[in-house]
Amino acid sequence: MQTVTRETLLDKASALLASGEVSRVLGWKKGEFAYDVTPAVFESAEEMEKDFVYDIFSGANFSKYLIKETAKEGKVLVFLKPCDSYSFNQLLTEHRFDREKVYAIGIPCDGMMDASTVKALAPEGLVSAERDGDNLVIHTLYDGDKILPYADNLPDRCRHCKSKKVVAYDEMLGENGDVVDSHRFDEVAELEAMSEDARFAFWQNELSRCIRCNACRDVCPACTCEKCVFDNPKSGVENKAISDSYEEKMFHIIRAFHVAGRCTDCGECSRVCPQNIPLHLLNRKFIYDIDRNYGDYMAGAEEGSRAPLVNYKTEDPEAADVLERGDK
Repeated sequence: MQTVTRETLLDKASALLASGEVSRVLGWKKGEFAYDVTPAVFESAEEMEKDFVYDIFSGANFSKYLIKETAKEGKVLVFLKPCDSYSFNQLLTEHRFDREKVYAIGIPCDGMMDASTVKALAPEGLVSAERDGDNLVIHTLYDGDKILPYADNLPDRCRHCKSKKVVAYDEMLGENGDVVDSHRFDEVAELEAMSEDARFAFWQNELSRCIRCNACRDVCPACTCEKCVFDNPKSGVENKAISDSYEEKMFHIIRAFHVAGRCTDCGECSRVCPQNIPLHLLNRKFIYDIDRNYGDYMAGAEEGSRAPLVNYKTEDPEAADVLERGDK
């Protein structure tokens, strides 16, 4: 269970704001609905007391927001869950923000709910949801309360979490965890075991729902280009409504190639997708292949680490070696 509460985070942030150690806080803000929690910047303890939340829907990864926040004056406080801290380190490795302008507080986490996951469990009349011990309690307008096992209903990124360890912080609240055996590549292996036609049909079905809203790109901590090729009207692939299956597939495949070796498997792409496409599986396929061909590597595990794809070694496998092993 979560070992820190809203009050714990609120007290710590208020103290740092009052001391002048930080001038603002990156945190979670209540939205129109109880499950509609969104990232926000707070500049005073009063703002936080009014709108700051930390609950089972506080899943947003703040690392990418530090790029713009550290361009401002003063230091920003950021709360980092384990998966967020890997993105934090990876962005530092890529020199995307000023570490001296960040006060990072690590917080333990054993899984956050996505609004889409809970909505699927209560498709009509959802009011709110909360954790009660090992249970997920869903409050509805029409069917009363639903009580379900919390762990069994987590979204995939949390059910198959790669690590409970916060790998970057200035201060840790609560007890830190460890890297875990999450079986996160099991579904990748299942897809690889399919025939080519079946695998194509799977992705054709999933990607056909894409509406090109760019939410996956915009939230991804690894997508930080100042000018994206999909926003360039001269590129031939600029953002527009889907017109054919080729275009819809190429958008996601190009993006997956772009973040290969840099993706920390935080799952933000799938979390924000309004069409519930399991986009993280594309990225996990690349991570799986990198591990299989170059040895275990986790982007963001250490600041400054070089991904195998940009770190040539004489013992790197040749293409013929990969094909001989039958890797797909």
